[in-house]
Amino acid sequence: MPTAASAALRAAVHDALAADAALTALLGGPKVYDEPPRAAAFPYVTLGETRIADWSTGTDTGAEHQLTLHAWSRQGGHAQAHLIAGALLQALDDAPLTLADHRLINLRFAVADVRREADGRTYHALVRFRAVTEPL
Repeated sequence: MPTAASAALRAAVHDALAADAALTALLGGPKVYDEPPRAAAFPYVTLGETRIADWSTGTDTGAEHQLTLHAWSRQGGHAQAHLIAGALLQALDDAPLTLADHRLINLRFAVADVRREADGRTYHALVRFRAVTEPL
């Protein structure tokens, strides 16, 4: 089932990011959230949207996942958001993550977008990855 694979992928990504020394140094701790606490201190990362598509062949079942991660910063300028986006890329691109009940075929960086939010003081990096999974 593709949604079970997606949940397993999100859990593995969360665990990998929370354990990544370079990222946690930039964030000031393992501040990687599915849903951030109400008064979360900046900077932090959230696991965002996922798009799942069938990636099955005539003989094998599989799923393609497009996972978006969000990095949030309020340190003046774009620099911190760019550094966090780079740390996400280093931590996850082609990472050999272990998923519950599924096999990760690949996990690759797709695109990043860094911008200032409408409030004028929050910087937001969206970092998208593409993954392919298959059931065990």
